[in-house]
Amino acid sequence: MLKTISKPAVKLVERYLPDPYIFVLLLTLVAAVAAIAIERQSPLDVLRMWGDGFWGLLNFSMQMLLVLVTGFILASSPPVKRLLQRLAATAKSPGGAIVLVTLVSLAASWINWGFGLVVGALFAKELARLVRVDYRLLVASAYSGFVVWHGGLAGSVPLTIATEGHFAADQIGVIGTGSTIFAFFNLAIVVCLFVAVPLVNRLMLPDAKDSVYVDASLLDDAPETQGRITRPAERLENSLTLSLLVGVPGLLFLLDHFFLRGGGLNLNVVNFMFLFLAIVLHRTPRSLLNSLNEAIKGGAGIVIQFPFYAGIMAIMIQSGLAESMSAWLVSFATETSLPFWTFISAGIVNLFVPSGGGQWAVQAPVMLPAAEALGADISRVAMAVAWGDAWTNLLQPFWALPVLAIAGLKAKDIMGFCLIQLFVTGVIISVGLVWF
Repeated sequence: MLKTISKPAVKLVERYLPDPYIFVLLLTLVAAVAAIAIERQSPLDVLRMWGDGFWGLLNFSMQMLLVLVTGFILASSPPVKRLLQRLAATAKSPGGAIVLVTLVSLAASWINWGFGLVVGALFAKELARLVRVDYRLLVASAYSGFVVWHGGLAGSVPLTIATEGHFAADQIGVIGTGSTIFAFFNLAIVVCLFVAVPLVNRLMLPDAKDSVYVDASLLDDAPETQGRITRPAERLENSLTLSLLVGVPGLLFLLDHFFLRGGGLNLNVVNFMFLFLAIVLHRTPRSLLNSLNEAIKGGAGIVIQFPFYAGIMAIMIQSGLAESMSAWLVSFATETSLPFWTFISAGIVNLFVPSGGGQWAVQAPVMLPAAEALGADISRVAMAVAWGDAWTNLLQPFWALPVLAIAGLKAKDIMGFCLIQLFVTGVIISVGLVWF
């Protein structure tokens, strides 16, 4: 049944879903018009919100670009490539490859979302070299594992409310991760998704006549060639000693961060870890630079599109549009149904504000008073925002950009399969938030 349903979904998306750049331009216009029509903002005010907020994600944009680049160069280092090859070799059939890449992506994304995005995409490429399988579904499966990230160890909403002095601490206090990430209802959702997402991906596997394959030779890395070293500069470029003198102190800093100072994972730490592991594992600066030249080619989408999303976020937040949307959806909620309607509202807001931390800042002032007034479980409502943010990433191509850049595909190639996962995971998460 899923194979049958996925066919028209894939064709629909391939025909009508534009390039992510066109998608963000359309979202910009929709947000601007809605702010004028619904929030009664003047066109000049909306223009100023958009322009003033346009560069608000520069720091995050650089972090995301580094997720792509450092993850790529780490995974292309000889030891990691061998590890991925051995793991990929355990897949003996197309169905096995789909299940395996989904499980790897789910596990990596639950640990850290940046890690999951890069590892899933690179592992999909490795599998495509060894198994003849529909490449679109393989990459879509790698991306679908991202749906669990906000219920995992790096979830920005649960980690925010577990931090002393967070912006809503006066209202709700500090809520530990035992009531959010490690709560029964959240772990139950995660376990169900670990079962359902690989199964659904496997059941969507097209017949051979409908599959789209990739030439495995196109996925092979260009062989490195090294001629005779004659210049002192070339000796430095090929110096193992230089790499170790810089790379080992970087790894020692990580040991200090985790074990002596008790630090945790965040995006900067992940990028630092990827980079210095890559420096050591590539052995020479020249090997790393060759990999970097390949990695950077896929970053164009991140560089040009993230500023537009920053502008959209500014319109949504400053105009009051996101708050009004959230307030309307929870206006008819009850104590039992509030987590569900919070989840739905968060999923809609995420299409315009694809940032977990930013979305919590927008929705917390609406959801927390509603939860208190209805006597609802605040930690469950907070996780409903987190899951809603993660859920519609299956439709929003913002987070797919690093995956697509690594895999060499376009959003329309994978989003048809993700659309099916959107409905399946939506049901599982909704039931988990209300009934588990």
